[in-house]
Parts: sequence; C-alpha cells; structure tokens
Amino acid sequence: MTPAESEALAVVRRADPDRFISALYAPAEKRGALFALYAFNAELAAVRDRIREPMSGEIRLQWWRDVLADPDDPAPAGGYPVAVALLEAVRQHRLPIETFRNMIEARLFDLYDDPMPTRTDLEGYCGETASALIQLSALVLDADAAGRTAGLAGHAGCAQAMTGLLLLLSIHRRRGQCYIPRDVLAAAGTTRDDLVSGNDRQGAERAIAAMAALAREHLAAFRQGAGALPASLRPAYLPVALSEAYLRRIESGAFDPMEESAAISPLRRHWAVLRRALSGW
Repeated sequence: MTPAESEALAVVRRADPDRFISALYAPAEKRGALFALYAFNAELAAVRDRIREPMSGEIRLQWWRDVLADPDDPAPAGGYPVAVALLEAVRQHRLPIETFRNMIEARLFDLYDDPMPTRTDLEGYCGETASALIQLSALVLDADAAGRTAGLAGHAGCAQAMTGLLLLLSIHRRRGQCYIPRDVLAAAGTTRDDLVSGNDRQGAERAIAAMAALAREHLAAFRQGAGALPASLRPAYLPVALSEAYLRRIESGAFDPMEESAAISPLRRHWAVLRRALSGW
C-alpha cells in the first residue's frame, strides 16, 4: 500500500468504520483503491461539517472537480494524500470520471437546508452517492462482473443511504435539515418544519417509519437478486449487511431517532459483515 493509500485508510477508519471493516475482506491488492474511494466519499460527506456558509462548501467541492478534471495531471491535488490515492485508483482501474462528477454534484444538496422534494429525488440522491460508490468499488474488484450488477448496486445503495440518513436524523435536525421527502412527510400527515422543530412527534414517528419502510423496500429488492452476486464483488456490498441491523434498531422503539443515533455493538457489526463475507446473501 502506498503512503497516500495508507493516509486514505486512516481517514476511512476514523470516518466510516462500516466501510473500513468491509474493505478488509477485499483482496490485499485491491484495498488501497477501495480506501481511496471510501476516503473520497467521507471527504464529500464531511464538507457540511467543516463550513459555516454554503459558498465555502461549494468551493471545496469545486476543488475536487478540479482534481478529477485530468487524472493524469497530479498538480491540482497539491500532494493531498486522499486526492493522490484517488487519482491513482482512477488511473489504475480506469474508473469513469463522470460518476465522480455526479457524486460531487449530488453533494451540493448537503450544503443547504432545502427540502427533499419527492421520493424520486431521494432515490436519485442515493443513487448518485451510495449506489455510485458501490458500483465504483465493484469496478475495482472485478470490472467484468461489475457491469452486470448495476441494478443491484442501485437498490443496495438506496437501502444503505436511506438507513444512514435515519441514523443521522438527530444531527440533521439540529442543522435545520430534513432528508425525508415532502411527499413522504405529507403521507405521514406532517411537514418538514414540524419534523425539524419536533413539534409533531406522532407525525415524526410515522414519517420515520415510512422512511424505514422505503429503505426496507430497496433492501428486499437487493436481496431478491443478491444470490447471483459474484463472490468477487461481495466486499463492495458488505456495508449493506449492516443496514438491516440498523433498521431493526431504529424500529425497536428502544431509543428516539429524533434525538440520538442508533448504534450497534462492534461485535455485532463485525459478525454481520463476516457472515455475509463468507456466505453472501
């Protein structure tokens, strides 16, 4: 593993432990590229946490666009280890730059407090972030097989991302954000403003249940076809193994998703990933 890839590994271990664990089940020669991808994703996801004004975030995202404008030109990366590792992964595995551009564009939504309009918009956001990351990881692991599993990546990413948004609900509320779509909120008999303010607890519970049901719908669609997933691609999908455990925790009623994030023990996390790594779905 190169020094830049080692730095990317450290970023993922700190910021995204689920994907860190999953990457350890990939062949050793593939892990550096996976850590680069996951570190890039973590950097995009953290932009909102590091800024005070949306324009500062837009500048950060533009920097990543500049880095990826020409993978053969290392100058825009400025020696930043995550960017250096990412460019090496792009070159080595011939990863599509347009997918990265779409990931960056999708993250513009994170910088503002605009409502998520519809379920379709949410699925598009999840598709261009989590699903795209799974597909890029699959290309690293087995480019030939990856082309046959794009549909699975779509459902897996939606299930994973929607679950993740529920895990972060309490943080988003404190920021004044709401990723639950307006049409889902309306069906639950509540509004974005009432959910963010906490004024309608019963409506919020219905909206959370509806969001969890939507995540489960995508999880079921993924599992329906996951039996045909080649073992070579399994590490790219391992983070999805944790979605069901998180959803059970969210739905258990043992804690308030409006105020805190669901957590599962490290032992359960490792076991869930190990089980799928060994036997698939």
